[in-house]
Amino acid sequence: MGQGEASARGTTMEGDCLSCIKYLMFVFNFLIFLGGSFLLGVGVWVLVDPTGFREIVAANPLLFTGVYVILGMGGMLFLLGFLGCCGAIRENKCLLLFFFMLILLIFLAELAAAILAFIFREHLTREYFTKELKRHYQGYNNTDVFTSTWNAIMTTFDCCGVNSPEDFKDSRFRLINPNHVVPEACCLRVNQNGELAYTSRDQCLSGNMMFRNNKGCYSAVVDYFELYIYVAGALAIVVLTIELFAMVFAMCLFRGIQ
Repeated sequence: MGQGEASARGTTMEGDCLSCIKYLMFVFNFLIFLGGSFLLGVGVWVLVDPTGFREIVAANPLLFTGVYVILGMGGMLFLLGFLGCCGAIRENKCLLLFFFMLILLIFLAELAAAILAFIFREHLTREYFTKELKRHYQGYNNTDVFTSTWNAIMTTFDCCGVNSPEDFKDSRFRLINPNHVVPEACCLRVNQNGELAYTSRDQCLSGNMMFRNNKGCYSAVVDYFELYIYVAGALAIVVLTIELFAMVFAMCLFRGIQ
């Protein structure tokens, strides 16, 4: 009798634990689902917004790429949250297994990205960016992705070159534009009646330091994103931890379903 009671008590505790995992997993994935829905909504709104915001985004390659990154992340989180919620609440082994495999693939992709970032970390140095700028930057060819991206960076962060305007010496830009010391994207701009206008474009292009941005883009971008880099690192650790727990919960629930 005592052994039967102990067995029944153990079964009850196991059921309670399984039920707790089930509802924890549902809440966790419902939050992921809401986050994915929000990102999808923002991305779609930017693309179809009739007020002209779409044209602003389309004119800036960085923003244009960012919108599709947001849409991709939103779609992935939406699908992930949906699968997790359905699998948990319906106790569907097939959905839980698919959810586990998807989380595992994302986890492995993130791990591979971290390893590649470590291996190719020398490609993030000032010297590498300077060499690439001298070799590929053309100045006014906006059909070239490399050139248009650098133009967007220099106008967005009010900077010039990687280290300074001196980076354009002996560069492809100077070969194409021998009369220009720096590109137009380096010139100082002021707000006039709500629109940005160059203070003195001709003086800037001829090399006058008073009418151009003299700070290098490497320092400008690092200074701007310094706080975000630490936040992104902390978030990456949190996300990886959550993914590990999600895989453990999914597998526990999968094995516990009779």
